[in-house]
Amino acid sequence: MSVNKSTLRVAAFASALALALAGCASASDSGSTGDGSAPGKDTEAVGFIMVGPKDDFGYNQAVFEGSEAVKAAYPDLEILTAENVPEDDTAATTMEQMIDKGAKLIFATSYGHLDAALKVAEEHPDVTVVQQGNTIADEAAITENVGTYFGTVYEPMYLAGIAAGASTKTNKLGYVYAFPIPQTIANINAFERGAQSVNPDAETITVSTSSWCDPGKQQAAADSLLSQDVDVLTQHQDCTSTVIQAAEKAGAMTVGYHADASSLAPKGWLTGAVWNWGPVYTDIVKTVLAGDFVGSPYNANFRVGYKTGENPFVLAPYGPDVSAETKAAIDAAKEFLTSEDGSPFLGPVTDQSGKVVIADGVVPSYAENDAMSFFVDGVVGKLAS
Repeated sequence: MSVNKSTLRVAAFASALALALAGCASASDSGSTGDGSAPGKDTEAVGFIMVGPKDDFGYNQAVFEGSEAVKAAYPDLEILTAENVPEDDTAATTMEQMIDKGAKLIFATSYGHLDAALKVAEEHPDVTVVQQGNTIADEAAITENVGTYFGTVYEPMYLAGIAAGASTKTNKLGYVYAFPIPQTIANINAFERGAQSVNPDAETITVSTSSWCDPGKQQAAADSLLSQDVDVLTQHQDCTSTVIQAAEKAGAMTVGYHADASSLAPKGWLTGAVWNWGPVYTDIVKTVLAGDFVGSPYNANFRVGYKTGENPFVLAPYGPDVSAETKAAIDAAKEFLTSEDGSPFLGPVTDQSGKVVIADGVVPSYAENDAMSFFVDGVVGKLAS
């Protein structure tokens, strides 16, 4: 992993943002449709495609709640939503149907929707398509009607890890995850690092389901972890209720993900890392309607974290058993993460083999963390293939 000085990183971000905002001011002049209009500006409807159901107590529920915030902010716009849209050609077909209904701005909200989003954007230069969670590898190839966006997911998971590490009695934490993509790996590592910061004996045992939402596999994974004396369960799954309810039934504690599901675990809920998409979604809509999308920060691989702005991924409310001392430790850690040298992965960081992968004192950039491909020391289990 290359070494980036934090001051240079912050300066580079500020410079890039200034250029992006400058481009935003002249975006309506540049146009992209050939007739002088900006892509998506004259939309009568906004579309949201979701990979799962809107009431999954997780990823898709957070998306739906964000779409409801757009509806409240723009009552004259028709809000189109489609649930259970697979990460295949169905996604493109669904977006085409939304375009037929007047949508010239579409949010493709699952990691695997990127290819379909790019296809639709290419075929409809007057439609703006933004994709959630993935990145367009060749930034030079980003056209004037497309972009990706996301928050820095591992930061609040580090804070949630502090709550878990301070609460565990067995020093065994369990993590149910879907796929070994960099985003998931960074979350698991940050959770373990947060736990270790208050409890050096804490370890995080992982189980992969190879699915974003399969309640049967989730139940089996939770049962496996609970049988190993894990007393805090968390997850990176789209639908979260199965794991949370399994923990509650077993008398274990739980850390939520994607959406506030504390109602499912009145006794064992500690906290969670959850999405607050409303402000980001409404600002994207505002930018598109103003004709300012081209050259804006959203017409790129837009990412925001504690260092750079209001992270849309936030800490959920605390459960009854989180002590005042633990809350204070989390507050201090969040303040640290907003500083130039703050990071869940401030070096030294070693991987499972004991190899130093981030040198002492090094603060890896957001981009480097988004490419993470190893488990840190303290995480138990091999990366799923």
